[in-house]
Amino acid sequence: MVGALLGWVARTWSVDGLATTLDVIGSSFVSLLRTIVVPLVFLAIVVSVARLREVTNAARLAGQTLLWFAITAAVAVGIGITIGLLTDPGLRTSVDRSAAAAPGTTGSWTDFLQGIVPSNILGLEGSTGDDGSVNLGFNVLQIVVVALLIGVAVLKTGQKAEPFVAFSESFLAVVQTVLWWIIRLSPLGTLGLIGNAVASYGWDLLAPLAVFTIDVYVGCAIVLLVVYPVVLRLHGLSPRKFFSGAWPALQLAFVSRSSVGTMPVTQYVTTRNLGVPREYASFAVPLGATTKMDGCAAIYPALAAIFVAQFFGVDLSLTDYLLIAFVSVVGSAATAGLTGAVVMLTLTLSTLGLPLEGVGLLLAIDPVLDMMRTMTNVAGQALVPTIVAKREGILDESVYDGDRASDPVGDPALVAA
Repeated sequence: MVGALLGWVARTWSVDGLATTLDVIGSSFVSLLRTIVVPLVFLAIVVSVARLREVTNAARLAGQTLLWFAITAAVAVGIGITIGLLTDPGLRTSVDRSAAAAPGTTGSWTDFLQGIVPSNILGLEGSTGDDGSVNLGFNVLQIVVVALLIGVAVLKTGQKAEPFVAFSESFLAVVQTVLWWIIRLSPLGTLGLIGNAVASYGWDLLAPLAVFTIDVYVGCAIVLLVVYPVVLRLHGLSPRKFFSGAWPALQLAFVSRSSVGTMPVTQYVTTRNLGVPREYASFAVPLGATTKMDGCAAIYPALAAIFVAQFFGVDLSLTDYLLIAFVSVVGSAATAGLTGAVVMLTLTLSTLGLPLEGVGLLLAIDPVLDMMRTMTNVAGQALVPTIVAKREGILDESVYDGDRASDPVGDPALVAA
């Protein structure tokens, strides 16, 4: 509430200093979270694979996780297509065709193969900025692959690898303590992120694409508030407990617009609040952060493809709609080495043979759409490990059904436990 108020003040009275301060606070918090992702994912997966002897049916858990990723994505894309056909967003827009422009980054079906092959052991990637500076980023999928390989090597090595396992467990405990410190800053970070969002985006930006914007938000809301609760109910779990437990990650996802940036919090609440075993969550949550995107990779590309087709006067056949569903369910894995809904959208449009220039029509409002899309993504990334753990009988239901602590981020002992 305070962040929204400050953002409104900054936008209404053009207080540039306030808007800049909110932006710095919010972006700094997300940067801290992204910094902790690499050691957290790497160490958590290495340790979890090393502990596989303690986890029964590990292969079955992995298969169930991927299956439920696909099932929920298929339902989400069906909702996106239905909403698009009912509302005709491409015919109900005042956007100028001159805004159409092909994006600089596109997705392809070979991205998955390129994405899983690490360029270095840390999964780091470099890029050159316009000013000649070199920026380092990371590919979570590559980090997962490297960590899995090292974890398997630990199992094969046996007793000689025990000192390495002990070191990794100790290092992981230290990283999780640092994570707790960062999470404690979440109220301040959320204030900055919400304030900056309110200060940056207004109705004047959304008005020409109002129908499409509403479609995306309604589609995501249906998945969040109807589909996911139904899935939880079918598994004998309380939707209210799920959302109260996952809320710290969901609200951060909405304002940060980053599944990877939110991933440490997602993994934290999945284990601490929802009762998913840490050994399983350490695998499922990082994998979900790269491939489980019901908002960005299912609802959004389905609606956007219909919008672009209608805007350019291209009729879609039943086969085209089936292709949209296929790309949405499988394509998120194909583009897992890359990031952003634009990549999924370009993959969908190119598969259907629709003009990539249509992407440029939607880029102006992408930040506003991305808030709801990312929130939906993260909810799915917490949901699937929870229901799979329930199906396999390893969910700690006393934790899931327990009272939530008054402090949503708990204490450091629980993080490292």
